Amino acid sequence: MKEIIVTNRALCSGDFMQQIEKALQSKPWGLLLREKDLAPAQYAELAARVAPLCRAHGVRLIAYQPHAGDFVHMPFSQVKPVSQLFSVSVHSVEEAIAAQALGTAFVIAGHIFATQSKPGLPPRGLDFLHAVCDSVTVPVFAIGGITDENAQACLAAGAAGFCRMSAWFK
Repeated sequence: MKEIIVTNRALCSGDFMQQIEKALQSKPWGLLLREKDLAPAQYAELAARVAPLCRAHGVRLIAYQPHAGDFVHMPFSQVKPVSQLFSVSVHSVEEAIAAQALGTAFVIAGHIFATQSKPGLPPRGLDFLHAVCDSVTVPVFAIGGITDENAQACLAAGAAGFCRMSAWFK
């Protein structure tokens, strides 16, 4: 089972770097350093601190800045050519198909279940996830409200894995 841990220091009540270290000990497939609110220099500084931890645990670092990690991650609205492996957040089958055509290594599709990160926004559900998985050949990771109880349903819908934030940082 492939899991991408998504960081969120705003949810973290303890030491953020210690929580990242604890999360990495679970050997996830990847760590998405999501701290999008940081200024570029602050983000780069944080990524430079997180990258060695990821390497030490054999975990892929997925970052929002080019060359800050193993992959650069972009929302679909900001996809642009980059000189490294990249991933894309998608919210429709059409976006997934377009991201694949642009060369993405994988897509993150969501949000699948209700989540506190998207209050009031209805989830897209497992039918949406299944449709995305059927529309592309690149791996699809589910995101949004993923728990121990519903992760298997995401895999059954065709997802290569899933992303979780609250389980690690709340």
